[in-house]
Amino acid sequence: MENKRTSGLYRIPYLLWILLFVIVPILLVLYYSFFDIEGNFSFVNYQKFFTPVYLKMTLSSFWYAFLITAISLLVAYPTAYLLTKTRHKQLWLLLIIVPSWINLLLKAYAFIGIFGTYGAANSFLKMIGIGSRQILFTDFSFVFVSVYIFIPFMILPIFNALNELNPTFIDAASDLGASKWTTFRRVIFPLTIDGVKSGCQVTFIPALSLFMLTRLIAGNRVITLGTSIEQHFLVTQDWGMGSTIAVFLIIIMVLIMVVTGTRKRGV
Repeated sequence: MENKRTSGLYRIPYLLWILLFVIVPILLVLYYSFFDIEGNFSFVNYQKFFTPVYLKMTLSSFWYAFLITAISLLVAYPTAYLLTKTRHKQLWLLLIIVPSWINLLLKAYAFIGIFGTYGAANSFLKMIGIGSRQILFTDFSFVFVSVYIFIPFMILPIFNALNELNPTFIDAASDLGASKWTTFRRVIFPLTIDGVKSGCQVTFIPALSLFMLTRLIAGNRVITLGTSIEQHFLVTQDWGMGSTIAVFLIIIMVLIMVVTGTRKRGV
């Protein structure tokens, strides 16, 4: 009985945190979504969301989030695999993760300098004879910077999954005559799929709601759901429509978490 009381007391701070900083904000967003720009109770925001403008914006957000996640995965998986084979793998992993501690705004401004007209990227293009190009405020720059920012979050769970992989499975596949590609496809990748799912989850969900990079790096050429929420709350002052978009974004995020969630199977 005493242990149950003690564990119950320990849960109180956690439950208060969840209530104040998760449940209450979601309820507030849901509440404001039922009011139009004039403050009248209405379902007009939900009707407006299903118009071609917002549906196209939703598809665009999914496309860019998918692109960022796919490129991050293609780069992160072989990187994580090579890290597990290096001698000082924990040190190399730390060096990859350290840049993620730097403020996102600082990194965005650093890339503005790199991709600018007189930046390092254009200087390199001039040196090899290609000449100056408009790199900043393009889809390429937006995707490139986004991938750079999310790469550490993709590498870490995949690295952990690969690092915990029992090497005897690989040895067994080799003894049975499997090629390296077959071993990867039938043994390594299936046994590390939970790490891939976790990496995709922590990349795809934030990529859906990006808004600062769409302004600073893409120059508002890329419009996502996150950008639209920012516009409605800070520019048009239409909190109802901004809240409605946020409601659908939350629903989408929950569905993604359910789909990519790992399920432990009993032995």
